[in-house]
Amino acid sequence: MVSRFDVFLVSLDSTMGAEIQKTRPCVIISPDEINRFIDTIIIAPMTSKVRNYPTRIPLIFKEKKGQVVLDQLRTIDKIRLVTKLGQVNTVTAKAISQKLIEMFEY
Repeated sequence: MVSRFDVFLVSLDSTMGAEIQKTRPCVIISPDEINRFIDTIIIAPMTSKVRNYPTRIPLIFKEKKGQVVLDQLRTIDKIRLVTKLGQVNTVTAKAISQKLIEMFEY
């Protein structure tokens, strides 16, 4: 079972254009109701390339600085999940949730 705010190594290839590619850590952001009953999940890739974009959430995961890339949200099939790496901390989870509300409010 996968849960919201888990971090998995995810195979993102094949991609096109400016989409984040390769196998990399990603945060699951879809609600657990989706994660339990549907074969697809919504993820946000993580990167160690820090950019000053308003849609990036800074974090330290496994002692590495990086960002959660909310401007590259993707819906993927669970078969792309390689291995579970852990979970983001509560501060990061709240920052992700708040930024998503900000991004999608009408």
